Amino acid sequence: MKHVLNADPFGKIALQGYDPVAFHSAGKPMKGNPAILAEYAGYKFVFASEENKTAFEKQPEKYLPAFGGYCAFGISIGVLFPVEIDTWEIIDGRLVLQYTTEVKQMFEQDKAENLRKANENWAKMEPDMAK
Repeated sequence: MKHVLNADPFGKIALQGYDPVAFHSAGKPMKGNPAILAEYAGYKFVFASEENKTAFEKQPEKYLPAFGGYCAFGISIGVLFPVEIDTWEIIDGRLVLQYTTEVKQMFEQDKAENLRKANENWAKMEPDMAK
């Protein structure tokens, strides 16, 4: 299946240039070094270290952001919102991002149900967007 990611429309750089592995391994967002680059599914990912790039290349699906890196709350209501990196959290091993801190708080009020709705909606939205 073709993946759809929230990325720079020109350079196809995902996660606003942040290292997708660092959220998991360092427990914080880290800007990637443009010299340490990997491509996956037509998108470019930048990494803070060669080790992180290697980890991504071994298991890219593990590090891809949930819901294509779009706002999880937005997806739960069927809308694409951009995200602020500082709203990140790891939920069930997946990187989840939100539009704003306020939206993240709304999502947290019923996290299980909002995640269920987001997963359900993304399963319908992504294939349509990939066309």
